[in-house]
Formats: sequence, structure tokens, C-alpha cells
Amino acid sequence: MSKYIPGNQKHLSLEDRKYIERSLNNGSTFKDIARFLCKDPTTISKEVKLHRVSDWYHKGSFLNAHNFCIHRYHCRKTNVCRKIILCNIKCTSCPTCNQTCPDFVKEQCNRLDKAPYVCNGCPKAIHHCSIAHKYRYDAVFADRKYKECLSSSRAGINMTKHELRQKDMVISPLIYQGQSPYQIITNHPELDMSVRTLYSYLNDGVLTARNVDLKRKVKFKPRKVHKTQIKDRTVFQGRMFSDFQKLELDHFAEMDTVHSSQESKRVILTFFLTREKLFLAFIMNRCTKGAVRLIFDKLEHQLGTYDFLILFNTILTDRGSEFGDPDSLETGSDGIIRSSIYFCDPMRSGQKGGIEQAHTMLRMVLPKKTSFEFLTQWDLRTIVDHINSTPRESLGGRTPYDVALDNYGIDILKALQLRPIPPDEVNLTPKLIRFNH
Repeated sequence: MSKYIPGNQKHLSLEDRKYIERSLNNGSTFKDIARFLCKDPTTISKEVKLHRVSDWYHKGSFLNAHNFCIHRYHCRKTNVCRKIILCNIKCTSCPTCNQTCPDFVKEQCNRLDKAPYVCNGCPKAIHHCSIAHKYRYDAVFADRKYKECLSSSRAGINMTKHELRQKDMVISPLIYQGQSPYQIITNHPELDMSVRTLYSYLNDGVLTARNVDLKRKVKFKPRKVHKTQIKDRTVFQGRMFSDFQKLELDHFAEMDTVHSSQESKRVILTFFLTREKLFLAFIMNRCTKGAVRLIFDKLEHQLGTYDFLILFNTILTDRGSEFGDPDSLETGSDGIIRSSIYFCDPMRSGQKGGIEQAHTMLRMVLPKKTSFEFLTQWDLRTIVDHINSTPRESLGGRTPYDVALDNYGIDILKALQLRPIPPDEVNLTPKLIRFNH
């Protein structure tokens, strides 16, 4: 497409990617999408192939979830590996069939080998498709990967090692003599850098001189930060509440923690799905980053990566220190990006008011100053079932469990170990759980 078309040289925005996702779901071609966005069709093709999400979905495989051979439906081979003398089991149901059979031919899908390169818009239901390795295009995921690439491409120092050494030979001796960075930059314009850049180089340890060699900087004390707040401010880049608002999501997940009394270090990690008003809670022995990561890994193992993305694709939480490593929470054990985490503004708990309201129901059973030392996950699951079986006016008198059942299906709710409580048996009193003190 001509380079003279207005806007053709601009990067794709989140709104553009959302349009691409909607168009792919409707079965539009790259040419039609490019014509609307004033881009070249190859630009759309590269965007989809570069930022598509890879996922494994085994529910559609025949007999063996690890068998990807096109002959598996009618193959009658037995004992291909020759490891067992008397083996009458068909090789199609063996996990090592694809690795040992000389006639193995991997099943391919034309939608993934050529345009549109993703499963978006496929008329075949996902649980009826026999292709286990699937790809899909998600606008939010693609925009996040684009920003990560854009940030990493601009990181580092824009000069060669030889140029850096020459500048270091001028700067470091003057720093040792007690001169300030401003004095050095003013007297040596040939360095061609700003005072802020020089401070950054000293802070990053690029030069021979260090922060400790500066006369005044070592005397400045860091600002006091609350112990429970995240100290590393760099984790908020691209994850502020203003960035979250730009997504304009109609549903997402909220995350928080409920603390025990001072007698116990155990805490409760809670989730709240805003569309279904579904409440989830998990007990943690310590309020640490690692404990939160363990809960995320456990949920992904129970649900599967695809279902985990459906429930927790975008998470809004506060600035507690236990959420101070969002990169590890967003990345699964297989290296797949499984979620996006955003942080509320300081002292603005109302920005995630849904989960705060759910906490009031939880505190009906577990009042403040209650010790969680003897609280088990089974007890907590019982409380959650009673909360999710309470009708909500915002849901038209339906319960969160019933709405989640319609939206997600029984398999996901069973994986979360949720069950409905009869209306006459719903009880939100402290007597619901009896602790073994």
C-alpha cells in the first residue's frame, strides 16, 4: 500500500488491535482489515503471526491427548517400540507413539499454516477440533508484547564500548576529585550528554565511578515507604490504573489479601470476577511473593492455561508487597503469558470496590482479629460456596454460581472446586466454621 496514505507509518494502537481481533472473529480477510486501518496487508499478517498466543488444548484429541498423528484414527499397530515382548495395546493410545513410530505424520491445520494463521473465526467448535496445538489472536496480549518489545529495543546505552571508555576516562577522575556531574558537563561540552544522563550512568554502574564517589548523593536518605507497599517503583510502568482504564474492559478480575490477627502469619488470597460476582479465596501460610506465585501455578495446573486466561486474563490489585513481582505472576511455568496485572492508585481501594464488598461478606464469618492459624482450605471453600450462593440484586436476583455456570460451564467450576448451596441452607454467620482451638 502506498506510503502516502495518511497514518500508514504509525504504529498499531490498542484500538487497532481490538478491531483486528473482532474482524478475525468475524472471518474478515487481511486485505479488508488493512483497507479499514490504512495499512498494508503484510503489516496485518506480520502483526498476527508475531503476536498470536500459543496454547495447547487436549480435549479434542482421540484416545491419547499426546498423539498428534493423522493416522491415529485407523492405525492398528502394536508394539512399535519393541520395548515389551508381549504388548497387545494399540500404539495410538501410548504416550511415546509419536516419538517411536516411523510412519508418524503430524496433523496440520490450513488455518494455521496460511492466512489467517489463528483459530479466530474458525467455524469448528474448540472441543470438536482434533488439533491440539492452537493459536489465537488476543488484542490485549498483542499490545502488551508490542510494548515490551518497544521498551526492550530502546534499553541500554546508545554508544560503543570505545566511546564509553573515552567518556569514562574524562568523567571518573573528575568525580574522584570531588567535582559534581553538573560541573563536569558544563566544563566539558565535548561529552555531549545531559546531567540527568550522567547521573543515570553512575546509578547503573556503567562508569568506573559510582554513586558512593559523589560527595552529596550518599548523604541523601531514601524516602520512607510503608512496609507493606511495593518499594520497587519500576513495576508500575505500564501497569498504572490509568493504563488499566485505557483497556475499557467490561469484565476483569480483582485480587487482594485478607490478613489474620497478629497471632498468625497466615493470610487469605482472594479473587473477584466482576461480571459474575464470583468470589474465590485461598489460604497462604505467609504473605510473600512466592506464596502468591504458588497459588497462581496451582490454579493454572487445575484449570489449564486456556481456561486460566479466560478467568484471569486481566487482574486489578492494590500495591501490597506480596504483589511486587508481577512478571512472575503473569508468566506461567511454560513461559506463556497467562495474565496482565494492573495496580490501583495509592489509598484508592474503591477502584476495586467489588472485592472490597465481597470482603465484607467474608468478614461476617471471619471477623477482624480472627486468627487463621487453624483455618483450612476446606473451611475456606465452604465459606466461599455460601457467599457465591447468595443472590445479588446486580445479577437480577441470580447467584454468582449460577451466572458463572452459564458463562464458563461446569468443568471450570469443578476445577475450582465450587459447589452450590441450597437457598435455605445459606449461612453467613461466625458459627459457620468452628475452629479447633
